[in-house]
Amino acid sequence: MLCGLDHRFRRSASGPAWLQGAGFVALAAGGAWTNWAVAVNRFFSGLVRIQRDRGHHVVDAGPYRFVRHPGYAGSMVYMLGLTFALDSRVALAAAVLLCGVLSVRTALEDRTLLEEFEGYADYARRVRFRLLPGVW
Repeated sequence: MLCGLDHRFRRSASGPAWLQGAGFVALAAGGAWTNWAVAVNRFFSGLVRIQRDRGHHVVDAGPYRFVRHPGYAGSMVYMLGLTFALDSRVALAAAVLLCGVLSVRTALEDRTLLEEFEGYADYARRVRFRLLPGVW
């Protein structure tokens, strides 16, 4: 919505075409990464809860081999890519804010999983990074 309003009222100066193209690449990559995470984890959920009734266990296949929260990581790349693909600096500010919120949520979710989810501590030792391999 912000991208459309930004375009309608011409709040952002147009960026170079290569940046818009890079945005589309990031958009596709973020979407693919998130979909891969959903496809390999049958326990994937928007809620933080241990699904004991479904035999919930740690998933360490697919993108979970590289980062502990690939769904969030892919969503962040997708959101940022969208703002460049649609050439909206107003939406970029909102996306950066949302990425910050997701980073905090990731840290809180990690804490909950470490305390309550059997096997997660071992997984966290094997897969050290939450969102970005080699960084965090």
